[in-house]
Amino acid sequence: MKHLLDFEKPYIDLQRKLEDLREQPEETDVNVDIGDEIRQLEEKIEAKKRELYSKLTAWQRVQLARHPQRPYSLDYINQTFSEFSELHGDRLFHDDHAIVAGFAMLGEHRVMVVGTQKGRDTKENIKRNFGCAHPEGYRKALRIMGMANRFGLPIVCLIDTAGAYPGVAAEERHIAKAIAINLREMALFSVPMISVVIGEGGSGGALGIGVSDRTLILENAYYSVISPEGCAAILWKDRAAAPQAAEALKITANDLLELGLVDEVVPEPLGGAHNDHAAMANTLKEVLLENLENLEKIDPEVRLKERYEKYRRHGQYIEG
Repeated sequence: MKHLLDFEKPYIDLQRKLEDLREQPEETDVNVDIGDEIRQLEEKIEAKKRELYSKLTAWQRVQLARHPQRPYSLDYINQTFSEFSELHGDRLFHDDHAIVAGFAMLGEHRVMVVGTQKGRDTKENIKRNFGCAHPEGYRKALRIMGMANRFGLPIVCLIDTAGAYPGVAAEERHIAKAIAINLREMALFSVPMISVVIGEGGSGGALGIGVSDRTLILENAYYSVISPEGCAAILWKDRAAAPQAAEALKITANDLLELGLVDEVVPEPLGGAHNDHAAMANTLKEVLLENLENLEKIDPEVRLKERYEKYRRHGQYIEG
């Protein structure tokens, strides 16, 4: 059953009416053809959707980014990539299931893919820790990215996390240091690197696998130093102010593109990526291939210099 968001209600009644009509036989007892009525309803729903999704607020896009039926990293790995061979463990402590990584093919290109992975149900969410990695997850990611660098394989990172795990165990095993080392080492890898925010891009947990030559973001994803609820709790002392915080934070794809914090916005199917996993996976594949082929034409030393300059520009501003 499709999970519906509050702001989608304007066309839900029409959608239900359409489904009822489709369940009826094409010819009724009174010999009235309902085909025309179905087509009119489909057109009306399409128009309503285009109007609704063309003017979403920042908070509504956050809700879409968190949609429980949205494609996760493994969905893209299985549809955008092929021949995935997963690698496990950080060789120090544990295999963190919130991070998935391994060899894969992107078209004709052999790559290393790394992603944060959420769960679809309670059991899997416990296994994946709701997509919030521990230090060993970031160490696993770094070990595997380092292997890719040694073998000359491009690296693709898929980001979908509310943030790194903030618990005592993560602090005891030095989560801040693990992320900091990843930032340093990823800045120095000589192979082409692409990161994609496919859902939530939360704080250092996202940035821990996010340093790259090209940062892409899906149309309804977000990338932020803090969640809207966290920001609201600090600034307004009330998590109910999350919609206001989402607007103020400038965390949506178009805001980030305008600020120069991402390099490209990847369009989603109408209504969000969860409405058509296959179409979204194909779109992402095309965009990744285009970016990868462009990056491979650049000399590694030039690419490293451009990567450095890209991150040096982040955070610059002019006071009015």
